[in-house]
Amino acid sequence: MQRTRSGRKSTTDPAAAGKPGRAKQRAVCIASLPAGEDFAELEELLRTAGVAVVGTLVQHRQNPHPNSYLGPGKLVELAEYAKECDANVIACDDELSPRQERNLEQELGIAVVDRTTVILDIFAAHAGSAEGKLQVELAQLEYNLARMRGLWTHLERLGGGIGTRGPGETQIETDRRLARDRIAALRRRLAGVQSSREVMRAERSRARLPELALAGYTNTGKSTILGALTGGAVPVADRLFHTLDPMTRTLRINGRAYLATDTVGFIRKLPHQLVDAFGATLEETRRAALIVHVADASASDDELEAMKRSVEDVLDEIGAGEQARILVLNKIDLLDAERLTQVRNGNRDALLVSGATGEGIEALRERIEEEFLRTLRSVDLLLPYADGASLAELHDLAGELQREDTPEGVRVSALLPPAAADRFERYAVNGARGANGAGRTGASSPAEHR
Repeated sequence: MQRTRSGRKSTTDPAAAGKPGRAKQRAVCIASLPAGEDFAELEELLRTAGVAVVGTLVQHRQNPHPNSYLGPGKLVELAEYAKECDANVIACDDELSPRQERNLEQELGIAVVDRTTVILDIFAAHAGSAEGKLQVELAQLEYNLARMRGLWTHLERLGGGIGTRGPGETQIETDRRLARDRIAALRRRLAGVQSSREVMRAERSRARLPELALAGYTNTGKSTILGALTGGAVPVADRLFHTLDPMTRTLRINGRAYLATDTVGFIRKLPHQLVDAFGATLEETRRAALIVHVADASASDDELEAMKRSVEDVLDEIGAGEQARILVLNKIDLLDAERLTQVRNGNRDALLVSGATGEGIEALRERIEEEFLRTLRSVDLLLPYADGASLAELHDLAGELQREDTPEGVRVSALLPPAAADRFERYAVNGARGANGAGRTGASSPAEHR
């Protein structure tokens, strides 16, 4: 990229600048900001969507223009700049109102997409499961419902008075009705999918295994860490929003079994349509007893803080803001010694790991166990010899336990999650129920974990 006048950047790459081998879609990124400029995330989104970025343009103003996003003078400059860069798409770093999008396209004569459209397109490309495809279609329909008017302007007849109910308006209303019917049908189907997911959750809950969720900014390596923690095969790729459907794997630490779930990644200005549509998926994060917040250690300090804030905002929005959590900085294998020291000194409360090389993964496993041990309850049980199934289940739940064979049955001392301890209360010796060795009963407060 080379900087041009007015703070613009244009590319010198022949593939993107109109020479042989150029990209099919070539975008100029635009933004309206009070100060500064940062197109890194939008450029990465476009790259993931298969669009080449050929230039950027920023207008510094307190608020975007209500009708055209950019001011009239800047629009003239943008039209010239788009021709100079041989762009055929304008990509906006904000969500445009239907009026802003329509006016921009009319003024510039080329396609205009906003940040939400790009993200929805990526989700549509990466959705693999039936549920994921339904969620993406629902989000797209809800977003496009208010933007249908522009599709039928060629059919409009008169601007007012008698005859205004021409074929254009009739077709718009027909399409809107069809879209609303489809949205209602999708919501019903997703409700059915959510019921099936609830059944699976109930099965897992019956096992009473402690649950943790990996959450964080998109493309920070959550799936890689899940694979490193569990030793299982987890699909990974260096692209935004590779994981849309939650993946749950069994994690064993010192013999105790845990359920670890990798969830959809978050992003700055995550569209509300996606938060609503992916409610069933995000539910996995809200229900987890512990959240492992994964961030990218290779990002700059400002980027890292912005990413962490974005994730915290989404966790608050979905009702998971008070969950206990561990901050993990991944990708330390990409840092030199000096930068690694800076990151470590600036994030004393974080664990530094590399999911790719395995460095720090054992420390993360120990920290997960430590966090869950705070919530465990000490039990003293006497199980009849005939109930071997309960004894095997105790081994799964407790990992290491103390047992003694007595004439009456198997005497067991163990640390169990509170829900499991309640379930085995009928075997308690003299009604024994107590806290663990640390003197705690039940779960500690979220504030103690953070």
